[in-house]
Amino acid sequence: AVAQIGPGRPVEGQRSPDDDGRGEGEAQPLPVVELERGHHGEQDDGRGEQGRDLEPSAQCGERLRGRLQVSALLAAPVVLLAMVPSLQFDNWQWLSLTLAAPVVVWGALPFHRAAWANLRHGSATMDTLVSVGTLAAFLWSLWALFLGDAGMPGMRHGFDATVSRADGASTIYLEVAAGVVTFILLGRYLEARSKRKAGAALRALLELGAKDVAVLRGGREVRLPIGELRAGDRFVVRPGETVATDGTVVEGASAVDTSMLTGESVPVDVSAGDGVTGATVNVGGRLVVEATRVGADTQLARMARLVEDAQNGKAEVQRLADRISGVFVPVVLLISLGTLVGWLLATDDITASFTAAVAVLIIACPCALGLATPTALMVGTGRGAQLGILIKGPEVLESTRRVDTVVLDKTGTVTTGRMTLYDVYAADGTDDKELLRYAGALEHASEHPIARAIAEGAAEQAGELPVPESFRNLPGRGVEGVVEGHTVFVGRGVELPASLAAAKEAAEAEGRTAVVVAWDGAARGVLTVADAVKETSAEAVAMLRGLGLRPVLLTGDNRAVAEAVAARVGIAAEDVHAEVLPEEKVDVVKRLQAEGRSVAMVGDGVNDAAALATADLGLAMGTGTDAAIEASDLTLVRGDLRVAADAIRLSRRTLSTIKGNLFWAFGYNVAAVPLAAAGLLNPMIAGAAMAFSSVFVVTNSLRLRSFT
Repeated sequence: AVAQIGPGRPVEGQRSPDDDGRGEGEAQPLPVVELERGHHGEQDDGRGEQGRDLEPSAQCGERLRGRLQVSALLAAPVVLLAMVPSLQFDNWQWLSLTLAAPVVVWGALPFHRAAWANLRHGSATMDTLVSVGTLAAFLWSLWALFLGDAGMPGMRHGFDATVSRADGASTIYLEVAAGVVTFILLGRYLEARSKRKAGAALRALLELGAKDVAVLRGGREVRLPIGELRAGDRFVVRPGETVATDGTVVEGASAVDTSMLTGESVPVDVSAGDGVTGATVNVGGRLVVEATRVGADTQLARMARLVEDAQNGKAEVQRLADRISGVFVPVVLLISLGTLVGWLLATDDITASFTAAVAVLIIACPCALGLATPTALMVGTGRGAQLGILIKGPEVLESTRRVDTVVLDKTGTVTTGRMTLYDVYAADGTDDKELLRYAGALEHASEHPIARAIAEGAAEQAGELPVPESFRNLPGRGVEGVVEGHTVFVGRGVELPASLAAAKEAAEAEGRTAVVVAWDGAARGVLTVADAVKETSAEAVAMLRGLGLRPVLLTGDNRAVAEAVAARVGIAAEDVHAEVLPEEKVDVVKRLQAEGRSVAMVGDGVNDAAALATADLGLAMGTGTDAAIEASDLTLVRGDLRVAADAIRLSRRTLSTIKGNLFWAFGYNVAAVPLAAAGLLNPMIAGAAMAFSSVFVVTNSLRLRSFT
């Protein structure tokens, strides 16, 4: 059958089940499509005005790493001096100020600028919390040093973690300010390392393109750079080469592997007058093709645009910490203001009132907040890598919690993607092994996928195969040759006795390809081949159902094949979408989303890339193409579909851990807010809250290492 893509554009689509697919490169480069990226100045280090992460460029990542390294180098002595009394010497506080000032002013500059932008928009995020807390701690320390008693020689921070009234004029919180900035920068850097790179899917698609092409000029082949190919030019595609661009066959006959575009597992026969698509592979004879579309008009270019549109249009998940901060920050500011007013009314002591109010801002800034997501993500992704699961970023995790439908590509995902010999039906008086030996001997001389399946199956079941005395390819029909003195034919178009005809009809009803074997002028048997279902696929579908997901099968292959595969793995017939092209795969995903479903997509081919990017959660089989892997959110290194269920379980567990981390990151500090409001906060309690919350977050994240 011929499917139409665009006006008058024939492209090989589905094939009849009785067609054994027999017949008698490089792709056109696409114009580079620039993905819209965030323009990161020195001020944001990859953070947008509303506190969201933009895709970090390599240059931005280097700046962030440099900022982190300098801040850590300066902050370490400040924290040690404040927390270890034996290291404190006369005037140590002034050294701490000298070291902490660059960290708070320059190291935290992205947070201060983002906080200012948030203020202009009337919103608050994690950046606001970090900026307010660190500036409060730093400015209070400046006041205590220059206008209070903290700058006096001989000042010491004793190791006193008791709850007692603190003298604000003699206490400094430089270690809190420097430590929080450094920990938050560390978290941002760890997160940036795990972010996927925008445009990688497009680059993977573009790399499928050709570098040169053999164009016919005056009856001679001239090798030209692909950029010089124009519509109307005729070019040669030899066996094994990639079709350079979309065109129409004007000479020759062959079979073309279109699986990368359509997902159909069996190559499609083409001959003069048939259309071919750029980036498909010629697996048979020599073809002369007239180019009809080049550059941005090709099917491959349209697929690249689909991936780009899907990735650019995909809503970025707002950070959990920002959502919490949006509520937490205003509450803390109100508590701080209330503390100031309350103390002024109760004591008329301006110093004590400001001490308590500022202490609330200081203790409310949790350094563990910056570690909550990155540490859990690092441990979770590390454990996932051990299990063959690659998680690309924190924004992926919320999608795994919401998904209720999983769309499975057939070829290479549910099935092996390779043709396999299934059944052997021998005519009366014909031995099965003899049938396999003759057919296998002849097919061993062919490179066609069906031929390879028969040859491999025959060698496995019948032993060593004889060498044919002659071999001839019959375009569109099969192959013929002489084996051990018998003239053998393998293909289609031979009249069959009733028993073999029934076997052939039954095989085709199950979506398998039937191949007739005849010798000495008589039909001797029928062999059936099909894309084999993976042994673990049925179990994987059951596991996905156990997670509350509804499985849907999506394929470019014909409906008979798709429904047969679905029945074997336990997917209902009404959940099968067959004979769909790449654009239509995207449409199916969007249609499911329009029905209110949250869709996960599992695929492995270039034809799945746009659908993977469009789905709420994309899972790519690591045995598939780079385009599919780069367009996905999760990559399953092994070709085992059961890993998809494990990936969703691990992602959900990681998300749960992140939420727990965020709770405790705030929890330790929130518990100390009443102490600060009561004027009972001292530097040791502030430092202890910072340390304990960080240790707890890291320890909680390490629990993910036990995931099985």
